[in-house]
Amino acid sequence: MQEQLPRREPSDVCFFREWRSQMAYYVYMLASQRNGTLYIGVTNDLVRRVFEHKQGVVDGFTKEHNIHQLVWFEQTEDVIAAIQREKQLKKWNRAWKTRLIQENNPYWHDLYDEITK
Repeated sequence: MQEQLPRREPSDVCFFREWRSQMAYYVYMLASQRNGTLYIGVTNDLVRRVFEHKQGVVDGFTKEHNIHQLVWFEQTEDVIAAIQREKQLKKWNRAWKTRLIQENNPYWHDLYDEITK
């Protein structure tokens, strides 16, 4: 006999929808230096994720290319929108990405300290 999953009450679904709508998701760009190599990612915890990049916790592109400066990010409450935006930005040419960064961060300062205050 197969194990039965617990029955979900309508209030559980409402709670989940409300909880999910209160979540914050971030699309972000890291750079190795001003006008350097770029990395685009998405996360639900920007401080933790940038810290992981800075510490080289996860092997991969950012660790291999010393990419750890947070130069741009945007926030949304919709995980699907965040993932779509990440995919959109990854398709952009470099000039468009550079322009997006420079609109709000013309000197490519590392924004990590600002988000940890």
